[in-house]
Amino acid sequence: MLFICLSLTPSLLPRPPVFQGVVSGVAAVCGYAFGLFLAWCWRGLRDREREPWPAWAVWSLLLGGTAVVLVSVVLGVRWQEEAHDLAETAATPVSYVLLTPPVTLLVAALLLALARGIRWLFHRLVRTLERLLKPSVARVLGVMVVGLVSWSLISGVAADAALRTLDATFAVRDLETPPGAVKPTTELRSGSDASLIEWESLGREGRAFLGRGPTAEDIADLTGRPAIEPIRAYAGLGNAEDAEARAALAVDDLERAGGFDREYLLVVTTTGTGWVEPSSVNGFEYVTGGDSAIVGMQYSHLASWLSFLVDAARAREAGRALFDAVYERWSVLPRDDRPELYVFGESVGSFGAEEAFSGEFDFNNRTSGALLVGPPHFNPLYRSFVEGRDPGSREIEPIYRDGRIIRFTTSAERPQPEDQPWEGSRVLYLQHASDPVTWWTSDLVLTRPDWLEERRGDDVPGEMHWIPFVTFLQVSADLAGAFSTQPAHGHNFSGEHAAAWVNVLQPEGWSQEITERLRQELARYP
Repeated sequence: MLFICLSLTPSLLPRPPVFQGVVSGVAAVCGYAFGLFLAWCWRGLRDREREPWPAWAVWSLLLGGTAVVLVSVVLGVRWQEEAHDLAETAATPVSYVLLTPPVTLLVAALLLALARGIRWLFHRLVRTLERLLKPSVARVLGVMVVGLVSWSLISGVAADAALRTLDATFAVRDLETPPGAVKPTTELRSGSDASLIEWESLGREGRAFLGRGPTAEDIADLTGRPAIEPIRAYAGLGNAEDAEARAALAVDDLERAGGFDREYLLVVTTTGTGWVEPSSVNGFEYVTGGDSAIVGMQYSHLASWLSFLVDAARAREAGRALFDAVYERWSVLPRDDRPELYVFGESVGSFGAEEAFSGEFDFNNRTSGALLVGPPHFNPLYRSFVEGRDPGSREIEPIYRDGRIIRFTTSAERPQPEDQPWEGSRVLYLQHASDPVTWWTSDLVLTRPDWLEERRGDDVPGEMHWIPFVTFLQVSADLAGAFSTQPAHGHNFSGEHAAAWVNVLQPEGWSQEITERLRQELARYP
């Protein structure tokens, strides 16, 4: 009951009633298991068998505990309303009260039944082994066998089978062409008749990237500045056997289209199924006036959230292969006759984008800048920058080495520190205080993070506090809703790429009025 009450406290994002019920149900079973462990330790210390509870204690627990849980549900409604206000979404207090308790009970009952089923199998196995072995040996072997079988099913056989099924399922979607995406007629894009890569082989997200986007006329109309037609190159999973071959093919097509003759060149590490965040690439083309080339490639069939959990290795390989292939050809061009080189990655894509670099000065030596959005907590370079931040700066918006190259921001319009000039290579990390993708880590189980010790972010409830086990469950549940929030909250950065690219590229003669028009234009893209 205590763990249920604690699970109702606020987290990074507002939780729908069903999600809250799942969190509370898992928390209830964790609390029950923890209580059993403490009771077992206490009986062992006192050297006594289990004793029945007196009647008054049973009734006190049932009546008092139920009352406390009901009060916690009422408080949970208030906390969720505050979280909804901060996230600019609509609260559903009636649904919360009606759905959360039954879902909690159902989830707790299912998990408890699963645990007791495993216990039953253990006892059954031990009884069978005792016919052949000593009881003590039978119990040890029983624990080992049940443990190994359970672990192999979870992490091995079952997991591999599930991934193969999911991969095959998502692969079918590559046969589709999303609405609004049409085969390019310009030779400046992969998939056109002049391209080295056929339109039909690109996959769903490749066709979305190449079959959409602003034209020179669109760019000029919005910015009021001269513009030319931008270049886009892309290779899908069906175009080559491995990441290195796909990267080489994408760069070949980039070169064919004249990408190395443009003023700006952007290397994009995609997310999940090969998705290229439209707000990011469209924003880059608007800010550069179309005098740009963008290259990306697909590395997985899995959706973004699955890639975040299980496909990070492919992102690492793809990010390194693509940047290395571009850099190899870019670096041999005359210094005064090659484009400014930039890097972009969002979510798992930021992880892949980082993999091509060893640190701060490697970014500085090999690029003109980078925009890395919504970085997961496991990004090695990101964590090294955050953990090495200047004293006094917050984890949600750290300052690293006075912001000379690497800068962070929770608002794209004000990278920190605001009062320092930013010259040379400019690498910007854009993250939200309420984004569970950035703050989720298994360390939350037993370790209080810095971002819950310092002043909370602007869109994080002030009543959120770290609770062992419970905070981990809450932030894990937040991951499920991280991609469906309003812009500027959770893992939704749509529209914010406008100001981010302005800060990274620093175009001459650009105004805040153009940035705002561009933000509104980019926010239309999901």
